[in-house]
Amino acid sequence: MNEEYDVIVLGTGLTECILSGIMSVNGKKVLHMDRNPYYGGESASITPLEDLYKRFKIPGAPPASMGRGRDWNVDLIPKFLMANGQLVKMLLYTEVTRYLDFKVTEGSFVYKGGKIYKVPSTEAEALASSLMGLFEKRRFRKFLVYVANFDEKDPRTLEGIDPKKTAMREVYKKFDLGQDVIDFTGHALALYRTDDYLDQPCCETINRIKLYSESLARYGKSPYLYPLYGLGELPQGFARLSAIYGGTYMLNKPIEEIIVQNGKVIGVKSEGEIARCKQLICDPSYVKDRVEKVGQVIRVICILSHPIKNTNDANSCQIIIPQNQVNRKSDIYVCMISSAHNVAAQGKYIAIVSTTVETKEPEKEIRPALELLEPIEQKSLFPAHMMLQLTLRQPVMTLKTSIRG
Repeated sequence: MNEEYDVIVLGTGLTECILSGIMSVNGKKVLHMDRNPYYGGESASITPLEDLYKRFKIPGAPPASMGRGRDWNVDLIPKFLMANGQLVKMLLYTEVTRYLDFKVTEGSFVYKGGKIYKVPSTEAEALASSLMGLFEKRRFRKFLVYVANFDEKDPRTLEGIDPKKTAMREVYKKFDLGQDVIDFTGHALALYRTDDYLDQPCCETINRIKLYSESLARYGKSPYLYPLYGLGELPQGFARLSAIYGGTYMLNKPIEEIIVQNGKVIGVKSEGEIARCKQLICDPSYVKDRVEKVGQVIRVICILSHPIKNTNDANSCQIIIPQNQVNRKSDIYVCMISSAHNVAAQGKYIAIVSTTVETKEPEKEIRPALELLEPIEQKSLFPAHMMLQLTLRQPVMTLKTSIRG
């Protein structure tokens, strides 16, 4: 370890592994370290199931009805990949797909008035959707046609809208879209978590909706991809890529000190040894004195013996509950996967509910999502089919200053 590197990376989360992989491919000498004994950091997939019980301090061993422990790969932080998004393009660019297999998720749904509806994203789906009335369908179809033709470099496609100045609120008004349509468009198509985007220039929102439609067009069922065996495969894939190009990896390596001279990072001290570097990239948790807490997220991992009702028995899906539907400031997400993605035993389903904490009782904030997970014959909040519920509260951190040397 007593060497000099171009880059030292601390933490093996997805972002850190992508960066170390790219830098190794481009000829940088990289040292990648993590204080944890496993890849992935907060993006890790916990396996076997016994380790998940230990992490959440659940007494006893998993019951036999849960199947083999090694069949489980439970994500701590859920993430679906847009099929035509930047991350997928990066996977293809770096050829990490040699080490990974992906499968499309089976559905994308939105919550309205206590019910779940498939998200319409094409003109044909808009006309068939039960989310809207007849006249709303026609207006929304016209809006989707405009989005599909939109090109900020071609004034003929803008119809008098300035993409850099016109607020998205004004675009909705131009097409006379109602509040419910605005809700699922902004939150289930453009994937904004709050309504702050309404008063921002419309260009980004329109491009987000185009990305959703383009991603959906690639596979048909939904715009989302998910790696087989869980999200932990992503950082491991980039770790393999970095190692092939000469990167050095050290797990279970405590970080004693980040050495700074004259305001610049020059190295890292671990177990009495010093590794020097020209640049340091790290997870915020390694520099707690340079970050501040700006919020908190609650996630609940629910293990089910049934698919979520009203999703056509989908083996995997995402459900978005827009903020206005449940009188909140931010959306609630439900990501559901199953044995179809090799993350659970046969016949079992993993649903992860997450949202930004807004009150002192976050468990109550996610109640609308938990109610969606009940089987039709159950009416209790925590039915017997929901065999395990694990709650993870995690702070949202933001960097105050850069620590790159």
